[in-house]
Amino acid sequence: MTANVWGYRETSGHLAGADLTGYKVEATDGSIGKVDKHSDDVGSAYIVVDTGPWIFGKEVLLPAGTVSRVDPDDKKIFVDRTKEQIKNAPEFDKEKHLGNAEYHNQVGGYYGG
Repeated sequence: MTANVWGYRETSGHLAGADLTGYKVEATDGSIGKVDKHSDDVGSAYIVVDTGPWIFGKEVLLPAGTVSRVDPDDKKIFVDRTKEQIKNAPEFDKEKHLGNAEYHNQVGGYYGG
């Protein structure tokens, strides 16, 4: 049975209610940007990463299940995906991501949910 890709792992060190906005996000092979917004909603927790110049100012939606570790001291979030995997993910759509089950299934499916 696959763990819920839309929930933080118990081992990530994420504390519910913690403000992650502005945290730097590190892929397995380097920095990908910083957290623009996030949600702790049960069953649909995520972070939105502003990639800055790395992917021409694109934002990416990462399900909370991709977060391997949160470091509150350094204000960094580590995800267990490569930069290439994140770059090739379904494009973040501000209009669609809230309450759109089909879009969540597409993104969740890409990340193995």
